[in-house]
Amino acid sequence: MSKAILKSGFLAFALSVFAALTALAQKQPPPEGGAAKAFTVPAHETYTLPNGLKVTLVPYGILPKVSVDILIEAGSSDEGKDHQGVAGLSADLLNEGTEKLTANQLADEAARMGSTLTTSSSYDRTDAGLDVLSEFGPDAVRLLSDVVMHPRLPDSELERHKNDTLRQIALASSRPQTIATMHFRKILYGDHPYSVVLPSEAEVKKIGIQDVKNFVAANFSPTRAHIYVAGKFDLPAVKKAIADSLGTWKASGAARPTNVPKPNPQRVLEVLDRPGAPQSTIMIGLPVATADSPEAIPLQVTNALLGGSFNSRITANIREQKGYTYSPQGAISNRYHDSYWLEQADVTTKFTGASLKEVVAEINRLASEPPSSEELKGIQAYLSGLFVLRNSNRSALIAQLQNVDVLGLSEDYLKTYVARVNAVTPADVQKITAQYLKPPSMTIVVVGDKSKITEELAPYESGKPL
Repeated sequence: MSKAILKSGFLAFALSVFAALTALAQKQPPPEGGAAKAFTVPAHETYTLPNGLKVTLVPYGILPKVSVDILIEAGSSDEGKDHQGVAGLSADLLNEGTEKLTANQLADEAARMGSTLTTSSSYDRTDAGLDVLSEFGPDAVRLLSDVVMHPRLPDSELERHKNDTLRQIALASSRPQTIATMHFRKILYGDHPYSVVLPSEAEVKKIGIQDVKNFVAANFSPTRAHIYVAGKFDLPAVKKAIADSLGTWKASGAARPTNVPKPNPQRVLEVLDRPGAPQSTIMIGLPVATADSPEAIPLQVTNALLGGSFNSRITANIREQKGYTYSPQGAISNRYHDSYWLEQADVTTKFTGASLKEVVAEINRLASEPPSSEELKGIQAYLSGLFVLRNSNRSALIAQLQNVDVLGLSEDYLKTYVARVNAVTPADVQKITAQYLKPPSMTIVVVGDKSKITEELAPYESGKPL
């Protein structure tokens, strides 16, 4: 018998076996997963130094690595209207050395420990962090202390960082998603700092080094700082390094003012013209319960079922069934005492109105009838597993602890999260949808070709029922 006949016979047999197994798999559902496991927060210690600086130490894991991060409660919300961009530039310049170390020496010190200094800034915080070999935990504490307490802030490097910022602004502001977000936030927040998605080019250009120094002097203080250490490290040595370095930091500047926004849910349709665009970027959303509210976790579950996961209803509708878009996404955006829900999608231009119609229909459907227990269980398993995975390393754990502190969440938030997710009932989801996700109060922003989408968006104009 020839090899060709043998090969064809084996292939036919293999295909028949594959077909049989496929048919069997289609008839038999996969085994049900086990019960969701709670996330166990490692034993940790939190205390406050005499100067007001907070300390959180988390011995965690067996790898000989440790993450050290200093969070300062200061960001773009503290800039003032005339200095947009100064918080980001201040964070960038932290990499440019200290009073004792040049930028190269600072980089070399971090490299010696097996790390690179990372700095960042957002609305309410500025971070400086290192992820180093365990033996260098105390050294990392001392180096970061020098960075935040004695930054060099050289005038010679400011222009370079300003140019980098201006390039980032130019690139981001050309994207329809950014344009839509800028207008959505402005409608919701008015003149509050949370309305600013990108600093203006004019404001960035006029920032001088004294503005940066003034921002740091006014906002970098031990009373607004918190150091987090997580991983495998010498606890007594790290404690001593914290006391010897950060303990000498003298409080300066005023206490941080409380500036809680009062977002305005408005039934508004704003259409921004992008001639010739093959797609429309749509955003629809409104303010919801804040992260420290009892309804926050039921809202997360509701969002994941409605539009915030790959298996969500909106994704199944306008992506899988109708092919209007590739990547719709629902999300709850949280800041200090502020949250909003948003559904975003880049949809084919001719389906702009149809996509909005389906999104609103899915919201109304969930508000009028609860999901099945089976559908809800799938979403709960997804959120529970994702939460545990997101906390599976030292840096992620620090991020979660920081999130709890910055958003003012309860001490047991991380420990009880999985149980609270799985305690949400179908009736809860229906109630939360009806209570918070009200289309008649939603702001809609669309970026697309006005000549092709104006007519189909007419039903969504302000004042018209949804």
